[in-house]
Amino acid sequence: MKALLWVIAGASAGIAAFLILNQPGPQYASGDDDVEYAAGRTSFWGSKQRLSGAGSGFTGRLKEGLGRATGDADLANDGVTDQVVGAVKDTAGQVAQAAGQTLHELNR
Repeated sequence: MKALLWVIAGASAGIAAFLILNQPGPQYASGDDDVEYAAGRTSFWGSKQRLSGAGSGFTGRLKEGLGRATGDADLANDGVTDQVVGAVKDTAGQVAQAAGQTLHELNR
């Protein structure tokens, strides 16, 4: 029964990653194709970073909780470090997505 839950969780994470990374891009009405390509690539990179950051944060929370439950301070500290790395990646992804949107808006 436990294996089934892990399979369902893994499949759900895979589907969520697919949906996040394959979002339809904005419709480009006019402007330079090279700038639009750069805006799209920047936004895509931001999405990947946000997804990676969410994964790191989730892993960090699991490590921290397991470390606290077992009394392993090193594992708990690793978990906190992973959470910080995840937050930084998520923030970088948000900035990249905002930059991509700004590039798109300026190219109109």
